[in-house]
Amino acid sequence: MEHNINTKTALSLAVLYLCLTSTALADSVNQQTVPWSNIVLGYDKPVKQGLLGDMWGIRSDLADHGFTFRLAYLTESAYNLSGGYNDSHHYAFVDDTALTFSQDLERYTGIPDAKIDGNIVNRNHDDDLTSERLINPSVSRNDQAQEAANGGQSITRLGWLTFSRSFMDRKLNWRIGMMNKNQDFDLIVPCDFQLISLCGGKSAKSGLWSNWNVHTWGTAFQYKLTPEVTLKTGVLEYNPSATERSHAWSWSTQGSKGFLLPMEVLWRTRDVVGLPGAYNLGAIFTNGERADLYHPDGYLYHDHTWYIYTSFNQQITQHGDDANRGLSVSNSFGWADERTMAFKYVNSTALRYRGLFDSRPDDMMALGVTYIQASSHYQREQNYLNGMNGVSDINDPLWKPVPGHSIDLDLYYRVQVTSWLAIQPEIQFWKNPAGLSETPDAWVGALKTMVTF
Repeated sequence: MEHNINTKTALSLAVLYLCLTSTALADSVNQQTVPWSNIVLGYDKPVKQGLLGDMWGIRSDLADHGFTFRLAYLTESAYNLSGGYNDSHHYAFVDDTALTFSQDLERYTGIPDAKIDGNIVNRNHDDDLTSERLINPSVSRNDQAQEAANGGQSITRLGWLTFSRSFMDRKLNWRIGMMNKNQDFDLIVPCDFQLISLCGGKSAKSGLWSNWNVHTWGTAFQYKLTPEVTLKTGVLEYNPSATERSHAWSWSTQGSKGFLLPMEVLWRTRDVVGLPGAYNLGAIFTNGERADLYHPDGYLYHDHTWYIYTSFNQQITQHGDDANRGLSVSNSFGWADERTMAFKYVNSTALRYRGLFDSRPDDMMALGVTYIQASSHYQREQNYLNGMNGVSDINDPLWKPVPGHSIDLDLYYRVQVTSWLAIQPEIQFWKNPAGLSETPDAWVGALKTMVTF
């Protein structure tokens, strides 16, 4: 009964807060006169020319017919310098090739903003330092040293393929198709760090949907209440099987457990300190059946669950007269239904400075820290299993680790070598890897490279 009351209270508060926030913002935000930009917030400048240039005129010809695309190659390397569950040194490497494209249909149909969007991602060399060296394999991972590591498989998959258009003088945008949440929801924090807990917003920590390259059926709506305030919602398929290899190119809904109902309010403004900032609050609800993590008397299933997330990303200084240089601060927070989700709280804070040196105006330096608290239901289940097995020694093979909290840090400096090549060395520190104080703290050296073709 107590959990049902807590769940209903959380859902009610989330809905009420969304309504009150959207109304207050609509009343308080004035029409902006200065262009809003997210460059200092950590997002990349548009690449004017990639490695292959105009591709012998092919790119221009396609653009003349409304087809634009971005082809990018990413590598992420990690090396355990010290500590971790297994301190035997290992160099891990993964890579990722992504084709993201859009076909403008408005020019042919006259339908406002009509277009088709698609994404195809190939991931290879799946060598995951986190599972191989950093964490105890008997406990759920709560972070990842290489965000592009793909759960033990090299794979090519369809990230999304959707149709979208606008209504009501372009105030309402509608999308439908095989979707990824990254197209519409929880977008104000970039994925610039290699540490996955600092990559994007916190809604993906719910385990209900994926940040990247995994599709499910759905539809989404974005309504501009004002030029600065956007309300978002939709209905998406809840399919735990979507990450499996068999679903990589599947149109099927096999494995679906129900639907996801996301709601979000986004405020993009210059009113806070006179510089660009973005703020959001969102909630995800699902009627999909999920098992309670604590089940001493057999599995207990819940027919609904929820996740609440909020973020801000605010530029706080400007370097001279250059609007694309300066310091920004971001924070993203996730609060889970801990009955069914392994991490109760996740909070990440980051500082970013673009163009610290006059001779390197496009370089980026950033420091981020994440705090993750394990679910009390997960902790109770692990303690229960230890009691059932009659073990109290952590060195006993039957011992089930009981996670608490972890603190992970990531520091990087990105060298923008050319408009199409970036090299980003990083250093990571893991305090209580996977939430276990018994696991030695770890230092990790990392290198990320990004090539745009």
